[in-house]
Amino acid sequence: MKTAYELAMERLNKNTPTKKMSEAQKKELAELDAKYAAKTAEREIALQDEITKVGAAGDFEKVGKLQEQWVAERRKLQVELEEKKERVRQAAQ
Repeated sequence: MKTAYELAMERLNKNTPTKKMSEAQKKELAELDAKYAAKTAEREIALQDEITKVGAAGDFEKVGKLQEQWVAERRKLQVELEEKKERVRQAAQ
């Protein structure tokens, strides 16, 4: 007797079959994750140092702008990463 989960997964696979990726594609996805994690960390460190300096100087308006900049840059990097990963996934089809 199958569980509800197993039955749901069977129905899901009938509607949208799982795509198999090669080891090279899996490796490429992992490399993209690592690369973008490093880029994100690099930008965060740079901006956090700047935010700390500006905060110590008492320019809280600029601190807010730098924090907004960090959020925008992080979002941009995440979008870039997802676009590149989607290209790799599309190649798996």
